[in-house]
Amino acid sequence: QVRLMESGGDSVQPGGSLTLSCRAPGFTAQRCVIDWYRQVPGKQREWVSSLDTDGATKYADSVKGRFTISKDKATDTVYLRMNSLKPEDTAQYSCRGGGPGCHYCRNGDCYRSDHGTWGRGTQVNVSS
Repeated sequence: QVRLMESGGDSVQPGGSLTLSCRAPGFTAQRCVIDWYRQVPGKQREWVSSLDTDGATKYADSVKGRFTISKDKATDTVYLRMNSLKPEDTAQYSCRGGGPGCHYCRNGDCYRSDHGTWGRGTQVNVSS
């Protein structure tokens, strides 16, 4: 079964930076849109950023200018670079791979992920 894995969460002071990573260990993503979401207990999950299959990027207004999404094609890893972190950025960050035609492949076997494959998340805490 395919599952994404996030890493890079940590505790930092306001103004600090972190880089989160998202990958599917052992699998290669084919035509997948990668989204980052975040959630605080008791609140709705919030979309943060996306990286489309053509390389187009999008950001929520709350993180625009501070966060950057990118992909290392060699390792099939998507990164979320977070600068100028604020206490309100504190949340569990999760990535999702999906969209029309999205597949995760391993050794010639491919699994559709049109409706999205999630990771378990990584915690980011921003406080002084």
